[in-house]
Amino acid sequence: MWSPRGKESGRLLLVLVLCSFGILVLTELPRPRGVSISRASLYPAGGGKFVCLDGKRTIRWEQVNDDYCDCADGSDEPGTAACPNGVFHCTNAGYKPRNLPSSRVNDGICDCCDASDEYASAASCVNTCSELGKEDRLREKQRTEMAKMGQQMRAEMSQRGKSLKEEQRLRFAELEKSKVEAEAIRDEKASIKSDAEALESVALKVYRDREEDARRVKQEQEAMSNREEAEETFRKYDSNQNQLLEIVELQTRIAFDRNRDGAVTVEEAKYFLDEHDQVDLETFISLCWPKIKPFLMMDSGLFKPPSDVDELNQEEAELQNEEDDRRYELDSSEPAHHYNEEEEEGTELEHEEEEDDEGLDEPEVGEGQVQTEQPEEAPKVEYDPDTAELIRKANEARNHHSEADRHVREIDQEMRNIEDALNKDYGRDEEFAPLNGECINYEDREYVYKLCPFDKAIQQPKNGGSETRLGTWDRWENADYTAMRYSNGATCWNGPARSVLVHLECGLDTRILSVSEPNRCEYEYRVQTPASCNLNADTGKDQQHDEL
Repeated sequence: MWSPRGKESGRLLLVLVLCSFGILVLTELPRPRGVSISRASLYPAGGGKFVCLDGKRTIRWEQVNDDYCDCADGSDEPGTAACPNGVFHCTNAGYKPRNLPSSRVNDGICDCCDASDEYASAASCVNTCSELGKEDRLREKQRTEMAKMGQQMRAEMSQRGKSLKEEQRLRFAELEKSKVEAEAIRDEKASIKSDAEALESVALKVYRDREEDARRVKQEQEAMSNREEAEETFRKYDSNQNQLLEIVELQTRIAFDRNRDGAVTVEEAKYFLDEHDQVDLETFISLCWPKIKPFLMMDSGLFKPPSDVDELNQEEAELQNEEDDRRYELDSSEPAHHYNEEEEEGTELEHEEEEDDEGLDEPEVGEGQVQTEQPEEAPKVEYDPDTAELIRKANEARNHHSEADRHVREIDQEMRNIEDALNKDYGRDEEFAPLNGECINYEDREYVYKLCPFDKAIQQPKNGGSETRLGTWDRWENADYTAMRYSNGATCWNGPARSVLVHLECGLDTRILSVSEPNRCEYEYRVQTPASCNLNADTGKDQQHDEL
C-alpha cells in the first residue's frame, strides 16, 4: 500500500519522465540543420519538393543544405555557408538560442555553445550550454532578487510620494484660506495708508508752496542780479557811450583773447558778439552775456574753462534743476527722507567726487572776484510738531502696508510652487515624487555633474570654476518612465543650447552611474533608482522564448 509521500514521489517522477520525453521530442523534430523549431513547419520533408521562402522558386528536397545556394533569399541553405544572406540557428539547448550569419558556419570558430555551427570543421568545440545556462540562471536569480527588493523599495517610494502629494494638497487648501485673510488685512492697511498719506499731503503742501515761493523769489533775484551785472558790464565796455557795443571796443579787452596770442582779433571779438559787428543792450544780455561771463570769471582766476563754455553752463543748469526736482519729490512723496541726514550727506559726497573726477575744481574766491553759481545744498526742512506727527503716522502706515503686501506675495509664491509640484508627472504610482527636491552628484576626472530630478542638470569644473546649466526639466522622454529630458541649457559657443537625456534603470539606491557626451552639447546620464524597479514591466519586457 502506497503512502501519501510515496504517491507524491511517484507523481514527481512521472512529471520528470514526461518532461524529458518532451525535450527529446522537441529536440529531435525533423528539420534541416540550422533551422529553429519555430520555423520547422516551413521545411516539410514530405513531397520531395521545397519552395523557397520568398516563393520565387521550387527545388528538389535533396537540394536543401547541399552547400549550393539555389534560392535568392538563401532559405535553402540554413545549415551551410553557401548563401551570403543565409542565417544559421543555434539551438543551444540549456542556454539561449542564437542566430548567426551563415558565413560563420564551419569557419573554425565556435560560435554556438552547443558546437552545432562547426559540425564539419576541424575545430574542437565543446558543448558549454549547460555551464552557461547555470551561470545565466544564477545571474537571473540575483537580478530577480534585486528587482524584488527594488520593487519593495519602489512601493515604499510610491506610498511616500502619494503622501507628499496629499500633504501638498492640504497645504494648498490652507494657503487659499490664509490668502483670503492676508488680502483682507492688506486692503485694510492700504485704506489706512491712503488716509494717512492724504493728511500728510495736505500738511506738506503748505511747506511745498512756501518753498516754491522762496525758489521763485530767489530765481527772480538771481535773474535781476544777472541782468544788473550784464548792464554794468555793457556800460563798462561801451567806451563811446553810444548804447552799442562794437568790435573795436572788445578788442581793447585782453580777457577776450581766446587763443592767448596777446591780441584780440576781429574773429574773437565777433564770437562774443554772436557774430554781429555791434549789439545793443538787450541783444547783449540775451546772446552775448552767456559767452562773456565765463571768460570774465576765468580772467579773475575763478576756474579753469572746459572745452565748450556753453555746454558747461547748460550742465550746471541741469544739475541745479535735477537737484531741485529731487528735493521737491522727496518732500512730496517720501518725507521720511528729510530725517535721514546720513543719506543726504552720502549723496552730497558722491556729487562732490563726481565733480572732482570731471576736473571741475573749485578754487577759493578772492576779493573782487566773480562768484560762480553753484547748486546750493538743500536745506533741512523743520516741520512743526503736528506735521511731523502726520509724517510719522504716514510712514508707519506705509510700512504696515508693505509688510502685509509682502506676506500676500509670499503666500502666492508658495502656492505657485505647490501647484507646479502637483502638476508634475511623477510616474504611474507617484514613485518618483520623493526625488523632487533632491540632488545627486557624479565626478569624473574634470567635472562634477549634478542632477536635481524635475529641476535641472549642472556641470561644474573640479577646479572650482563657475557652474554651467546643462538643462532644465522638460518632460518624460517616453511613456514607460525610463528616460527624462532636460532642455534649454546654456548655449554652447557657436552651437546649440545644451540638453540632457537621463536613462533610468533599477537599482537599490539613487545615484548617477555614468555621464557621456555622445554629440556636441548633448549629454546622457545613466541613473539608477528604486523608483525604476517595476518587476511586472521588466518581466513582460525581458521575457524571451528559450528553446529546450
